[in-house]
Amino acid sequence: MSTILVTGGCGFIGKYICSGLLKKGNEVIAVDVNESSYNEGKFNYSFIQSAQDDRDSYAEIFSKNKIDIVIHAACTVDNDFEPIVTEAQMAVSGECDKFIYECAMNNGVKMFILLSTDQVYEFTKTREPLREETRLKPVTNYANLKLESEKSFVKELHEHKDIIGCVIRHSPVYSLKFIDNLTAKITDPKDGVKFVAGTGQYGFQLCCVHNLVDFILCFVKYAEDTSYTGNYNVCDNHLTTAAQIIAFMRENYHLGTVISRNAGGKLSKIKGMFSKNPEEKENYRYLDMTRLENNNMLDCTKAAKIVVFRWDITNTK
Repeated sequence: MSTILVTGGCGFIGKYICSGLLKKGNEVIAVDVNESSYNEGKFNYSFIQSAQDDRDSYAEIFSKNKIDIVIHAACTVDNDFEPIVTEAQMAVSGECDKFIYECAMNNGVKMFILLSTDQVYEFTKTREPLREETRLKPVTNYANLKLESEKSFVKELHEHKDIIGCVIRHSPVYSLKFIDNLTAKITDPKDGVKFVAGTGQYGFQLCCVHNLVDFILCFVKYAEDTSYTGNYNVCDNHLTTAAQIIAFMRENYHLGTVISRNAGGKLSKIKGMFSKNPEEKENYRYLDMTRLENNNMLDCTKAAKIVVFRWDITNTK
């Protein structure tokens, strides 16, 4: 049994990570600004309330506990931030990340897992899959925040070559109950109207939260040495089409009116209209109309050697 610290452990992603780790028999310490009842009362689970920038609190956590593994999920926008990520938040996050890395690695952790985002990649105009070696070119504030977090992590990891390090670049997450990232893909950012182009057979790379948790659980179990250190793309096996999102929403929620657009008509004309909108940089859920027909996919071959991705929009829970 390992003692695992999960930062952001009460957020949407963090609470599922903690739950999965507990089921595998680990002792879990969740740290977050606000407590969640999701894992409350479970055996081997404890919660410590702390802001991410409370250095004294984190220093005390590592001094009083023998932490084997850290899973750094704090500052994920689904919990701690609104969709709008400001430059001030980016600055605070960067300083906090550096301190947590130093604190953890100087106190004998064996493994450190950092949650990042696929937004760090340059999304090309071709349909070539995005691999871990693909050029990095973040556009949004959130992507820049995460890339700087990665850089700080790698820098600190170079000073502790015996620690197993993992950066997870995952796609926007969803579950049966968390649908914000799904609805964003069928919402016109200009007027907020729900729409579908043609028959909706264009797709988006998304990640069921349970695929993300499964990868983390398997990495914790099977990554026995530093040969596993590196970046890993994590996502669903297949693109999720706009048509699937609409069918999912109509089956499980009240969707309302969805406007149908001609894929070769109005959709093509509006391409490029939003590229200079400042909200596109600040709002990580902003729908870039120029990418609707690209169908960019992440190549998760590397991660698939560790886990089988079995969840998608048709069987999520």
